[in-house]
Amino acid sequence: MKNSTRLTALAGTATLLAAPLTLAAIAPAHADVDRNGTCGAGRYELSVDRERRAGQAGFEVDAGLEGVAPYSRWTFVVRHDGKRVVTVTRTADDEGDVDVDTWRRNTAGKDKFAFRATQVGGTTTCGSSVTVR
Repeated sequence: MKNSTRLTALAGTATLLAAPLTLAAIAPAHADVDRNGTCGAGRYELSVDRERRAGQAGFEVDAGLEGVAPYSRWTFVVRHDGKRVVTVTRTADDEGDVDVDTWRRNTAGKDKFAFRATQVGGTTTCGSSVTVR
C-alpha cells in the first residue's frame, strides 16, 4: 500500500472516530439532567428530559426511589418554579422501587424542578432540584 493511500485511510478513520466526540461536546447545551443521591437505605433519582408533546416544548420530569423497603409508602411532591404540581402517595413494589412522572410545559427563562419524597409513617425524607434553561 502506498504511503498516500495509508494516510488517506488513516485520515478517514480519524474523521469517523472524531465525529461522535464532536457531537458529544455540543450535547450539554441540549442535554437532559439527572440528579442522584441516597434516600435512607435506598437511592433517589430526579430526571428532567426535554420533550415536545403536541407541538409544545416542555419537560418530562421523573422522580423515583429504588432500594427502599418493599411495599413501603411514600408521598411525593413535585414542584415547577416553586409551584406544587404533583402530590401523590405511592407504594414501593416488591423490589423497593417507586416513582412518579409528569410532563410540564416550558416557561419563560429558567425552569426549576424539585421533588421531595417522604416515607409515610417514617422519618425518611429525601429530594433534589434541577434548574434548566
